[in-house]
Amino acid sequence: MPKMTVRDIDVKGKRVLVRVDFNVPLDEKTGAITDDNRIRAALPTIKYLIGHGAKVILISHLGRPKGKVVAGMSLGVAARRLSEVLRQPVAMALDCVGPGVENMVAAMKPGDVIMLENLRFHTEEETGDASFAQSLARLGDVLVNDAFGAAHRAHASVSVIADYLPAVAGFLMEKEVANLSKMLQSPARPFAALLGGAKISDKVSMLENIMGKVDYVMVGGGMAATFLKARAYEVGQSLLEEDMLATAGRLMKMAQKEKVNLMLPADVAVADEISREAQVKVFPADKIPKDKRIVDIGPQTIADFSLELKKCRTIFWNGPMGIFEIPRFARGTQELAKLLAKLEAMTVIGGGSTAEAVIEMGLAGKMAFVSTGGGASLEFLSGAKLPGVEALQDRK
Repeated sequence: MPKMTVRDIDVKGKRVLVRVDFNVPLDEKTGAITDDNRIRAALPTIKYLIGHGAKVILISHLGRPKGKVVAGMSLGVAARRLSEVLRQPVAMALDCVGPGVENMVAAMKPGDVIMLENLRFHTEEETGDASFAQSLARLGDVLVNDAFGAAHRAHASVSVIADYLPAVAGFLMEKEVANLSKMLQSPARPFAALLGGAKISDKVSMLENIMGKVDYVMVGGGMAATFLKARAYEVGQSLLEEDMLATAGRLMKMAQKEKVNLMLPADVAVADEISREAQVKVFPADKIPKDKRIVDIGPQTIADFSLELKKCRTIFWNGPMGIFEIPRFARGTQELAKLLAKLEAMTVIGGGSTAEAVIEMGLAGKMAFVSTGGGASLEFLSGAKLPGVEALQDRK
């Protein structure tokens, strides 16, 4: 990695601000954490800093409180879980800036860990306000950015703070950038991009950038409807991005020109409504009834995709193949996840809903790498420069 990491600096006795991504999913009723993977992913960096005598000050966002204090989005729940898995106390601050926080930090001893309150309780975080970034910077001697999931945001704690504090990468940030860079620069072939999710619009730049680098693009999920419609197929009541039809057509021509095998569903599972009780039927992709909507890929498509995926040595997967939160619409996602877990290939899961699916199935450990950043991984693979990565100090 061309950027400096936490290994390159002396942290003993220093106040180290660590930008983590503790934007964990919470149970709507109880407020309990339903998946602590993002907290566990930051443990190597946190433990390293404790072991090297740093005073560890964790900063993160949680949810979208839009600049207001929302009790249900307090990071207290993350501090408690971190304390359990770290097996040491993690103090919780009432805010992330101000005299109270500064006094709390001043009282820290080497090896202490504190969690500051949700950054997004302040509107200045998302607007990238310089004064807010300075207030955060006053709390530390150095910034360790371990929040790859937020690296594509030009927020105060992600990139602006680096104007006032030397910034280096944590181990998770280093691992994310290294794995995604390797996949782009020197992938073992054949190389397949397995893409799903609701929309094509958030994957266009990434598709344009990887089109000449991959051997296969396999399209499922809601975005398949836009590609099928661009081929003049009937897609019924399926989610459709009308303004992306021309783009889908252009991408298919681009694939043809680059000799990329772009595979669309041969058959699809459809339903009358999105509910747990809905009746599911399978139709060929060119015979979708006008009153139905696509909810998953069909068995023939699972077989077609699987046949080609077995040949591949590098696979990037971003986006579920159907509405996997509903069991009846989850077969495509589940079957392909099971297949990827068995393959002797570089299998990279591109964060977001796809990561949730493989973690929920207990298959994360069978994949080569599960990214913590859905949007960030897509932007990275699109060739865009991520503000949070660019702000890190260059390795001399």
